[in-house]
Amino acid sequence: MNLLHEGRALRGACLGWTRRGLIKGLLAAVTATALFAPALAPARDDDDQRWVGTWTASPQNLEPPFVAPNPGSFNGQTVRQIIRTSVGGSKVRVRLSNEYGTTPLSIGSVTVARHASGPSVVAGSSRTLTFSGRAAFTIPAGAPALSDPIDFDVPVLGDLAISIYLPQATTASTVHSLGLSTTYVSPSGDYADAVVMPTAATVPSWYFLSGVTTNGNGRSAAIVALGDSITDGFASTVDTNRRWPNLLAVRLQARPQYRHVAVLNQGISGNRTLFDLIGPNAQARLDRDVLNAPGARWLIVMEGINNIGIPGAFGLASQQVSAEDIIAGHQQIIARARERGLKVYGGTLTPFEGTTFPGYYTAAGEAKRQAVNAWIRNSRAFDAVIDFDKAIRDPANPGRMLPAYDSGDHLHPNDAGYQAMANAVDLRLFRSGDDN
Repeated sequence: MNLLHEGRALRGACLGWTRRGLIKGLLAAVTATALFAPALAPARDDDDQRWVGTWTASPQNLEPPFVAPNPGSFNGQTVRQIIRTSVGGSKVRVRLSNEYGTTPLSIGSVTVARHASGPSVVAGSSRTLTFSGRAAFTIPAGAPALSDPIDFDVPVLGDLAISIYLPQATTASTVHSLGLSTTYVSPSGDYADAVVMPTAATVPSWYFLSGVTTNGNGRSAAIVALGDSITDGFASTVDTNRRWPNLLAVRLQARPQYRHVAVLNQGISGNRTLFDLIGPNAQARLDRDVLNAPGARWLIVMEGINNIGIPGAFGLASQQVSAEDIIAGHQQIIARARERGLKVYGGTLTPFEGTTFPGYYTAAGEAKRQAVNAWIRNSRAFDAVIDFDKAIRDPANPGRMLPAYDSGDHLHPNDAGYQAMANAVDLRLFRSGDDN
């Protein structure tokens, strides 16, 4: 309705006051106002109220003593990255990140497709993504970028290929180092829309890619797993998605009442709650990785073993912490997550006696682990406890991992150990009021 129509409606209302009385006139005025109000209201995309993450990888920058994985840079090449979804939907958006770049990141094109095998995608499934309506665009230094939504059949527990063409010489500044998924790098050229992409190199990391979201349904919600290398899936089999968050997603999808629940893995290998090392510490990245995660409703925290072991392993004496320090860090995470309405579940720290990483294990460190675990189990600080320690420890020697679950380094589980961790999660923790 335009302003002329509004004026006529209000004029009619005024005439009504004189001809038919005050009450009828007021009713007419109210009707005119109601008719006019929707024309002034901004358009609203209801789908935007229901977006939920289906996959994530926490962005990080690698600093000494660690170096960026090869290749450390790209020059006019396409990077095809394979990710595993948790929940499905009929629309998709992709989040890129230049958060650790010091210069603008030039993007030539981005596509999303169903993954077939190796560097190949399912023919006819590729779709070009735009960002603010542009297929080619620039991401400012330090910023993320979210694609425009497109219609796309996002599979449940399926593999997608995200292909990014980088037309200029580009430093691999923003990565997720431990991808445990083969990334394919082309020779020079834009192969983002190619069914079979020629490959010049492969690497097990993700570059400039931090999330995939879908519209799900009205009940969709996400679990966010915040952790270190054990959540990141270190020592699990590459290209098989045997991290415990992936295996938890499989369990959820096997039960109809939980199929609307996504699982977002925000683990970073080497991460700590109190100090940076590989990527920002857990408290520093909490807003980005958890509180702002699309659809986040539940948080599982499994961090702390690196607070204990890394100072000795890397000679960082000034970064030695007490059990009380670790607990205080967890309390901050709990408080901030609850302020945003999330339920917070505490994961106990798993065994590490005998680890092959020199200087990582000490008897004093084990005492700290036991103290932190006692607090997690008994303090009632968390909404619930997930006893990962009990799930994979050796009953005959509780300071050590059960050999059947040990990857061999006596710190990280193998595929069977990650399955045992996923099995230790009580699915009833993620029930909604209308679940059966």
